[in-house]
Amino acid sequence: MPSRDRIARLAGVLVFSAALLAATLPVATVHALSDIKDLAPEDAPLEDGLNPPKADEEMPVVEDGIPDPGPLIQTETPPANGDLSQIDPVTVYYEIDKAPEPVQRIHRLILEAAKTGDIENLRPLFERGANATLVSSADDTDDPILALKAVSGDEDGVEVLAILMDLLSTGYIIQDEGTPEEAYVWPYFVGKAINSLTPVEKVELLRIVTAGDVAGMQELGNYNFFRVGITADGRWKFFLTGD
Repeated sequence: MPSRDRIARLAGVLVFSAALLAATLPVATVHALSDIKDLAPEDAPLEDGLNPPKADEEMPVVEDGIPDPGPLIQTETPPANGDLSQIDPVTVYYEIDKAPEPVQRIHRLILEAAKTGDIENLRPLFERGANATLVSSADDTDDPILALKAVSGDEDGVEVLAILMDLLSTGYIIQDEGTPEEAYVWPYFVGKAINSLTPVEKVELLRIVTAGDVAGMQELGNYNFFRVGITADGRWKFFLTGD
């Protein structure tokens, strides 16, 4: 059993060691909550780089007195060099009953004549004189029927009749609306940018022309196949092809 003297010596050693250890540790300073705001250096950045404005620094203010949020709120604006010409304002109509009655009448008569397969049945529908119907011609002729036969893939002009029916089954646009030159024009591609057609519109276009024709139109930027025009008072104004 250890003697009392030995126990006393051990206790003294422990007390001395504890005192020595306490002397080597850093001293933690305790602050009141009211003093914490003064501990950070004045120029120390906050987390994520969000620094409040200094006392003598004013936030930018917009006209209504509300501080400008700066880059935290982004407002998209059109590019300075945006090509607004690509916006296509043309209105396409599919319902023929929305056109004036005279337009509906000649539209119906042209379709009925084309369905017969005899191109001569178009003759009574062509205008004559000063307001004669403009017709594309591959020959130097004043006869509209002969002119159409000349541009047809067959000698009887049946191909032209088929094209005419396809054109009049598409949507139409109104050119020069509200003027004496107002005309109802088929197909509506005449007023569209070919390079901006939707998939549905491309299908409609390919019912009239071939894929090779479409490629050529895309290079030119516009529709250049047959088109039909009827005036607001029901006159067949033109049946043309080309630009």
